[in-house]
Amino acid sequence: MNATERERYSRQILFPGIGERGQEALLAAHVVIAGCGALGSFHAAALARAGVGRLTLIDRDYVEPSNLHRQWLFEEADAAEELPKAVAAERRIRAINSSITARGVIADLTPQNAEELLRGADLILDGTDNFETRYLINDFAVSRGIPWVYGAAVASYGIAMPVVPGVTACLRCVYPEPPSGAQPTCETAGVLSVVVSAVASVQVADALKILTGAPLRARITTMDLWTVGIRQIDAPGRDAECPTCARREFPHLEAVHRPPAVLCGRNAVQLAAGERSVDLIELATRLEGLGHVRANEFALRFVIAPYEVTVFADGRAIVKGTSDTGIARSLYARYIG
Repeated sequence: MNATERERYSRQILFPGIGERGQEALLAAHVVIAGCGALGSFHAAALARAGVGRLTLIDRDYVEPSNLHRQWLFEEADAAEELPKAVAAERRIRAINSSITARGVIADLTPQNAEELLRGADLILDGTDNFETRYLINDFAVSRGIPWVYGAAVASYGIAMPVVPGVTACLRCVYPEPPSGAQPTCETAGVLSVVVSAVASVQVADALKILTGAPLRARITTMDLWTVGIRQIDAPGRDAECPTCARREFPHLEAVHRPPAVLCGRNAVQLAAGERSVDLIELATRLEGLGHVRANEFALRFVIAPYEVTVFADGRAIVKGTSDTGIARSLYARYIG
């Protein structure tokens, strides 16, 4: 650690739980943040300020005005430019701390790219919005022995839990199956910015403990900041029959195809990338006259009321205005091919 770093992080170094040795560990660490929305944008800013040396920021979406009340890294200009969240997050992190390495990746985390995007991480932070991706992270993390921290928030409710493979319970020990039936989303139930920051803070605190080698008491933190308050209980022990961490079965990691995903709080469907890339300039020319087209170097947005189709260069698309996967596929086939 050089003199500039020692001065920058001096107040953190003074904290006995971290100290100079812990700060050196943070500077050498690589954290992957899966999702740069409400939770992930807070994770990125907090870890950048704490001096985590390398951040990989993965997100599949773009900035919209409705994000701005709770997604901490973004500004009105990002929404006006319709920037991918990964791009906007990388730019902001570099402005916050130019001495660390930040890489934004515009992608949906899938079984096909998990190895490429998550390998080499010292820790993974969950900023996702669906259990399918969380089970994928859990499969990868347990199979590679990488710690990760689960988190979720909606309305005034939130939850966080650390997972240290081989030491604590994994996600499937606690939740053998995803919740059944319709679940509240940000679109149906709304979300308070304060519960987002509270959950993300708990996740980052656990991350800092793990990265610095501090003692970690594995606890499940739940909160309802509007009514009940905050509650912490010890996480259960590892399930001796857990398919993931006991039997070493990783079905979410080994899945061949990723089905269309209805996006949380968006009235939108994501269609997975195809086997070919898309020439966005050529596509913009082809769609002119059929609807409103707007494109930048990262994505193309095509509006044909009441739908809005955003296409990324890897062929992935987000179809807004419907939660019907059949309609989304039909629109993609009709206009994108």
